[in-house]
Parts: sequence; structure tokens; C-alpha cells
Amino acid sequence: MHRVAAVIVPPVLSFDVSIPLMVFNSVPHYDVRVCTARPGPMPTVSGPDIVVPDGLDAIEGADTVIAVGSGGEQAPTEALDALRKAAATGARIASLCTGAFVLAQAGLLDGLRATTHWGLAGDLATRFPSIDVQPDLLFVEDGGIFTSAGAAAAIDLCLHLVRIDYGAAVANTAARLAVVPPVRPGGQSQFIETPLPPERGTSLAPTRAWALEHLDRPLTLADLAGHAKMSVRTLSRRFHAETGLSPLQWLLHRRIDRARELLEMTELPMDQVAQKSGLGSADSLRKHMVGRVGLTPTAYRASFNRAPTGASR
Repeated sequence: MHRVAAVIVPPVLSFDVSIPLMVFNSVPHYDVRVCTARPGPMPTVSGPDIVVPDGLDAIEGADTVIAVGSGGEQAPTEALDALRKAAATGARIASLCTGAFVLAQAGLLDGLRATTHWGLAGDLATRFPSIDVQPDLLFVEDGGIFTSAGAAAAIDLCLHLVRIDYGAAVANTAARLAVVPPVRPGGQSQFIETPLPPERGTSLAPTRAWALEHLDRPLTLADLAGHAKMSVRTLSRRFHAETGLSPLQWLLHRRIDRARELLEMTELPMDQVAQKSGLGSADSLRKHMVGRVGLTPTAYRASFNRAPTGASR
């Protein structure tokens, strides 16, 4: 059982507190505890009060420790000490949104790349010049420490951690249970123009769903535009507005995700994994896996495969 301790540092949004509970509790492999320096009732920013049941002793023995909240205000000394101790004893350290300020106050981000909500990235960089602040990324990992931007990006980071621990198939199941898109890559921009249906049309979600069902085909911009019943130019503009990616970038990410699932859940030969995921050849599969994941397909399968002998799909 992987133990997760979410350290709440006020001021905090109630939504941010709910994110690790929603994501990790959807996976049976996690035990999640919410703790703070002063347990009990806690006001939240623009929301109802919450009750944080556990003190900082919940951090002891945790495999992952996540800082949530603070809004840039000074965190209690005991919380900072507990985070430093957790890092020193080998726990995986992360923060959601403004929790990056807490990690910064603890000195855990010195000399590292990190991110936070884009509206506060300038403040983080000014107050902590030793941090290489990345204001336009969804989440960042450096030196074994993970930081995320706000809101949906915090969900992306938690799903990313699930994928690291238990693979893409489990992470995508958690995403479906949370009714959110599959894990987005951390290098994707925070700045998505609008999640709402574009003018004079509908969301491209049906076209994206159709593409996911046909990843093994050599889909082109014209194919996607034809399904969406719009021009290639309009498709590209609207696709970027809704996802932050071009259509072909989005397709590549989904194909790599599909390949990861096949490597985890089947024993298919590499050329068949490449074909079924739409990556073409075993050489292309290797290139994209190394570029995106940092592992060859063989090494990835050795680390994450959970398929029974002879399994195929």
C-alpha cells in the first residue's frame, strides 16, 4: 500500500484539498491521509470550512508527501520542518498550485525547476530567485520533486504520479473515474484559451473520442477535419483552443499513451504494439518512448508489465 500524506497549509482552496483525495482514493493501491500543523476546523478561500483530522505525525512513513495551499503566505515552522524531514528520509515530495511556495520556504526547491499557478509565478520567482520558475507548464519534475500549476493541472500531476507508480492503464482508469481527460504531459502549456464550445459550433470532444477509437489508422488533419465537418484551418484553431495542443501533437501523445497501455497489459511483439498504437514501426515506437518516457519499450515493459502470460489485445 502506497501511503500519501497531503499537508494542508492555510489559506487553501477546498477544491485543492479535494484533488489528492479524488484521484488517489480512486485507486485501491493508495492510503491517503490529510494532515496539517493544527488539526481541526479550517477556513478555506471562497468556500466552506473543512475539518482536517490529522496532525503532522501522519507524514511519518508516507511514501508521497504533497503540500497543498498557503497562497504564498508564510507556512508554520513545524510544517516546513516536517517536509524537510520527509524529503531527507526519501519520501517523494510534491506540491499542488500554491503549495510550491511552501516547498520553496522549506528550501526544497533551491536550484530546481518548478511551477505554480501562472498568476503567481512572477511572485514565486521574485521571492525565491534560486528557483528556476517555469510559468507556462502544467507540472514540472526536477530532482525528484514535483510541482504543478493550479486547478486542472493539479489533477494532471496526481494522475502522473499514479502513472509512475502503477502505469498508464491504472492512471487512465483513475482519469475516467474522475471524469477528466487522460493524463496530459507536463510540458503542455497552462494557457488553454477556452474549454467552452467554440463559436458557431460544438466542442471537438466527439472527434477526439472518434480518433481514440482509430489510433491504429494513419489519421491525417484532413481525416479529423472531415469527421468534425470543418476546414483543416478551423479544426487546428479550435483544437488548440480546447486542448492547448495542435491536432497532430495531441494524436502523438494519445498514441504513446496507447502504446504504454499495450506494453503494460499485453505481451504483444513490439511491431504489433507500434501498429496498434498508430506509431508505425518498432523503431518509431522506440524513438517516441525514449523521447517521451525516457525508457525503451523493452525497459518500460520490464518495469510496468502486469499482463498474465500469453495475454494479448
